[in-house]
Amino acid sequence: MLQNYIKIAWRNLRKHKFYSLLNVFGLALGLASCLLITLYVLDELSYDKSFKHADRIHRINADIRFGGADMSLAVAPDPLAFTMKKDYPQIEQVVRLRNNGSLLVRRAEVAENFKEDHVVYADSTFFEVFSVPLLMGDAEKALRDPYTVVISASDAAKFFGNDNPMGKALIVDNADTYTVTGVMQDIPGQSHLRGVNMLLSMSSNAESRTGAWGSHNFNTYLLFKEGVDPREFEKNFETVLQKYTGKWLQSFMGASLDEMRKSGSYLRYTLVPLTKIHLHSDRTAEINANGNIQYVYIFAVVALFLLTIACVNFMNLATARSANRAKEVGVRKALGSERSSLVSQFLTESVMLSFFSLTLAIILAYLTLPFFNNLASKQVDFPIGNVWFWVATLVTGGVVGVLAGSYPAFFLSAFKPLKVLKNSVELQGKGGHLRNALVVFQFVISVMLIVGTGVIYRQLNFIQTKKLGFNKDQMLIVNDAYALDNQVTSFKEQVMQLSNVASGTVTSYLPTPSSRTDNSFFPVGQMQQEKGVSMQNWAIDYDFVKTLGLEMVSGRPFQKEFPSDSTGIIINEAAAKVLGYADPIGKKIFGYKDQELKHRIDYTIIGVVKNFHFESLKKHIGALSLVLSRSNGTVVFKLDGGDMAQTIGQVEQLWKKMAPGQPFNYRFMDEDFNEVYRSEQQVGKIFITFAAISIIIGCLGLFGLSAYTAERRTKEIGVRKVLGASVANIVTLLSKEFLRLIIIAILIGTPIAWFGMNQWLNDFAYHVDLAWWMFLAAGAIAITIALLTVSFQSIKAALMNPVKSLRSE
Repeated sequence: MLQNYIKIAWRNLRKHKFYSLLNVFGLALGLASCLLITLYVLDELSYDKSFKHADRIHRINADIRFGGADMSLAVAPDPLAFTMKKDYPQIEQVVRLRNNGSLLVRRAEVAENFKEDHVVYADSTFFEVFSVPLLMGDAEKALRDPYTVVISASDAAKFFGNDNPMGKALIVDNADTYTVTGVMQDIPGQSHLRGVNMLLSMSSNAESRTGAWGSHNFNTYLLFKEGVDPREFEKNFETVLQKYTGKWLQSFMGASLDEMRKSGSYLRYTLVPLTKIHLHSDRTAEINANGNIQYVYIFAVVALFLLTIACVNFMNLATARSANRAKEVGVRKALGSERSSLVSQFLTESVMLSFFSLTLAIILAYLTLPFFNNLASKQVDFPIGNVWFWVATLVTGGVVGVLAGSYPAFFLSAFKPLKVLKNSVELQGKGGHLRNALVVFQFVISVMLIVGTGVIYRQLNFIQTKKLGFNKDQMLIVNDAYALDNQVTSFKEQVMQLSNVASGTVTSYLPTPSSRTDNSFFPVGQMQQEKGVSMQNWAIDYDFVKTLGLEMVSGRPFQKEFPSDSTGIIINEAAAKVLGYADPIGKKIFGYKDQELKHRIDYTIIGVVKNFHFESLKKHIGALSLVLSRSNGTVVFKLDGGDMAQTIGQVEQLWKKMAPGQPFNYRFMDEDFNEVYRSEQQVGKIFITFAAISIIIGCLGLFGLSAYTAERRTKEIGVRKVLGASVANIVTLLSKEFLRLIIIAILIGTPIAWFGMNQWLNDFAYHVDLAWWMFLAAGAIAITIALLTVSFQSIKAALMNPVKSLRSE
């Protein structure tokens, strides 16, 4: 019987090639898009799950409100980890990581450095918490002694080739010598620790032994024992705060923890599961830029929408062509066929079509995966060797076939043979209403995706064009300036003599991803914690304000003619507001230049700089201070245009002359700025791509329906033309029904799109407003696309010779 069903199904599919191809291609597009997005979502959800004890590892986060600033930190104080290990038996092990960013590293016997982008200090307990296989060395001893280092397998190959790296020396930042005591397997790309190829022993870092409870610089992880409830354990943080942090606070400001809270300030510690860091954590001092669970949800919904649209197309075309199958159903029922047999027949056709589509979808997904990886900045592999992938894919194909074909199967098999054979059955009633509803549903989704694409594009354009308060264009950043040692200033001055260089500054602090330091300041004579101000504290040189194009609203920038500027400070408008100064110039504030809070330094405010966006536009502009100090992380040059490649070449020549053997690395500030919004840019590109695909799939169904409508009304069109109807009259007649459905879809989709995009924009402190014309434009685009699709068949039908139409009918 099944063989017979397959034969009949194959004959029907061959007989109606046009509609079969429309169905196969439309469903294949939906399945391929769904498959690609599913691979993306599964990749995002897999982060950090490869670690052996992933379900028992949690990181400590800190939330701080102090001095007018709110801070969400992924780091904790250095004594917290091992204090908790000592006090709480529920903790099996702890480890701290101190992200050191990029450093210059070389073998002891060579002069040329490599730039390592992710160098991290780690406690010797690292391998007890994170199950990273150690290929060489003893996991218990590898990071125990000062100035030891564990490197990844890829770094071992880069620095030592085929030589055994164990016991060999590496020079870090042309200063400290570290001995290789272990080689670990590369950390998986699906981890928030991805890219960490070098672990320096924490005992080499003096900062890790300060005991400063107020300084938060260490990513701190707890490995709980079996059966411990982390949510319940979080309650112990209050005891820790009272017992340790409270004492530090009392000695620092003479105020207790409770007194601090009464003034509106607070310090809270919470736990985040290791497996949720990548998608649920976007805090200051993350080891890597993380993903966003909202985007995973969005893409999952988009995948479901695309698949649903493709299934809707199938159902629409199948029910639309019910008249062509009505007599077949009537004859077969008259000859004794059971309804169940007819349902099986139609479902067989549907499943066959689904598997044809699935085969094409897999080919499309495989061929377009490199493009999708580039679009999403991922390295997702097609799981060809994964048995479960194929099982899930085949099951999906079967389920889609059954679901997409279920309504047509039950609809067609329900026809009464007597009425069908007498041509008295009404074929347009219930089936027509369902088709209309499905067309509306398709274009509701399309309208939502069009609106979403437009809003995302406008927000990204707003980010690119907004006046940020500093120069970001034609700003050349030369990295690793410390490699120049004491020649940094000389290098800057020589580069500034080049014809295309306007100015330059030496600093590690920039209004794009760079160094960050938060310090607390107090008005002199007012040590009360409620008078404290927490603000960014940047070390700059004399030319910083000029080079970045910052605007002074009062006072002056640092100047060499004023020796007293060594204790001067420049603040931004936000800091002046928090301090409560109407005229800050000449006012004195003080802070500390060490974590132990032993070395106080008094500053005199000499200038106020206009607020500029030194953080993402997702955040409000906070308090900022600038002090005159050496910070040789980068040298930044403002270029005047001209031949950019030639200027970079000249800068590189000077670098190689003054820092032989040191790698020359540069970037442009506008590129750094764009990197901040990389995830939003990716979302925009993906939205555009899949919005276009959803429209294509919807148009394929609309094209098939309009073709069938024109075919069904051939005789009517012929009669109307004989009676004098024009081509325009016929086109209007055939198009107005579809136009009405699209307008209904716009009316339904617009408020849903408004709500969704308003939620997305709320993530930005600075964003565009949702204007009425954006939704009008989206509706106009949907109507235009639909009319173009329908008009092709309408015009074709209207131009047909009426004599031929009436004769063929």
